[in-house]
Amino acid sequence: MSKKLRWGVLGGGGESLIGVLHRVAASMFDSYQLTGAVFNPVYEKNLAFAEEIGIPTNRIYLDFDTMVEAELALPKEERIEVFSVLTPNYLHFPMAKKLLESGFHVICEKPMTMSYAEALELEEIRNKNNNIFALTHTYTGYPMVRQMKKMIAGGAIGKVQKVDAQYYQGWINPIIHDPKLRATTWRLDPEKSGISCCMGDIGVHAYQMLEYMTGMDIQSVLADLNYLYEDNKMDIDGTVLLRLGDQVKGVLRASQIATAEENNFSVAVFGREGTLKWEQENPNYLYLLKEGKPIQTLKPGNSYNSELSLDGTKLPPGHPEGIFDAMGNIYKGVAKAIRGHAFDKAEFPGMRDGVRGMKFIETVVASHLEGNVWKSI
Repeated sequence: MSKKLRWGVLGGGGESLIGVLHRVAASMFDSYQLTGAVFNPVYEKNLAFAEEIGIPTNRIYLDFDTMVEAELALPKEERIEVFSVLTPNYLHFPMAKKLLESGFHVICEKPMTMSYAEALELEEIRNKNNNIFALTHTYTGYPMVRQMKKMIAGGAIGKVQKVDAQYYQGWINPIIHDPKLRATTWRLDPEKSGISCCMGDIGVHAYQMLEYMTGMDIQSVLADLNYLYEDNKMDIDGTVLLRLGDQVKGVLRASQIATAEENNFSVAVFGREGTLKWEQENPNYLYLLKEGKPIQTLKPGNSYNSELSLDGTKLPPGHPEGIFDAMGNIYKGVAKAIRGHAFDKAEFPGMRDGVRGMKFIETVVASHLEGNVWKSI
């Protein structure tokens, strides 16, 4: 059996939900060993967190630059091989850039960068150095999302005619109405989050999912965004019309002021011969609709599913799998790629997803600001 990959983490300390998600996911298939980290910019908190989760502190570093310099000074067989970047958006690009230039593999939270120009630069660096780069669009790791992708590719619903994605959250609603309170979240700070909050945070998930499932590129968009208050610089809600071709159109709806919604992400793809629907809050059910026939419900772990879906299933049929498992499947695919093992390109989103995601965000904002006009991606 291959030895575990030496793994480093940037960010994700304290009570960070995303940090827990990545640590559990990385441990799921015994492929990674947490070797070093900078969990927090405050060194004392950094050390305290390492002690809290029970890992050695000899490679818990003062800061990111110190960590890269120290790791590069180690023999290749001892240094960290792959880093996860779990920091706020504005740190993704400089950290990923330095890591790729230094020869490390990278697993990065989305959005990949703060701008499309940065995304293109990062892509050029990765191509030059031939590193493995994964972008954690977590939902692509669900077995039934993977099953939906393979069914569409296999013609289960015929030629795609329409797509529909909805991603509704309500967490910003209690914050946005108080100017002082909204200043407390970095998501509403353009300097840390980028030009978009809602579309940059969750709308891009829906965009990537539609392209992932259909295998088609979204060609142009028309956006209508909502900022709610004139002094709020970040979109918190919006609707985007989509064109995937002359005869394939759709809609993407995203909101973080959908009062009392939790994480209501759903995707439907309508084909000439049928429809497939999936909902993140009920991720173990994939619905197949055919005219004149009862709705079929497909579930993970059954032999009728694709090899890709079954490879991402850890439990027998009837045992629910969730978000930790989905992220674990992405880490599993990255480990295969780093080790040079055979893997399906659908096992983890990569650099192209990040580049197209940043182009989507910038194009959607431009479409809105220019008077709700069609803009090409």
